[in-house]
Amino acid sequence: METPRKFGFDTVFDDRGGVAYTPPKVKKSFTLEEVEAAKAQAYAEGERSAVAHAERDAANALAEVAHAVREAFGALTHVAHEHREGAAMLALACARKIADAALQHFPEAPVTAALEALAREVEAQPRIFVRVSPELEGRTQEALEHVAAQIGFQGQIVARADGAMAPAAFTFDWGDGRAAFDPEGAAHRVAEALEAAIAAEGLHAEPLFS
Repeated sequence: METPRKFGFDTVFDDRGGVAYTPPKVKKSFTLEEVEAAKAQAYAEGERSAVAHAERDAANALAEVAHAVREAFGALTHVAHEHREGAAMLALACARKIADAALQHFPEAPVTAALEALAREVEAQPRIFVRVSPELEGRTQEALEHVAAQIGFQGQIVARADGAMAPAAFTFDWGDGRAAFDPEGAAHRVAEALEAAIAAEGLHAEPLFS
């Protein structure tokens, strides 16, 4: 008689009572080669798992670094824009001081420069009337006559005092046309143009890093 065998409850029967599935027998003894192969396989799987975990950690770290860099660049862009704006305004203030000092020492310079620029337009005019501040009437008349001789203007230039004129301001009137200059108005227009340029540039200036 065969030795009775304990029934395994993991055996699966089909509808007719036959055995549909029998679990594989577990090998209880292994050769040295099999043990070494199993160890090598387990080591390789563990190594792959560790590498995969390290790669995931590295990818997450790089993503965090990229996010931090983007935020830093955004902050730097705002700082750079504020710096550009401050530098532009400082340059404008310095230019205004220099211009004021130049006009104080050479108040007739703008009116003589205007006559030189308008030489072609006024060359056929018999007379040019120039209005300036009272304290500059004689000085302006002398300077304009000197420039007129240099550019070949044959007409007459008449400088007239106007109490409403600021120092270095003037108006030209030659019948067919008119020109004017107001230092305060010019400075105001330059400031407005600079502010408009800064506002238009906004945060879209050249990148800080290429």
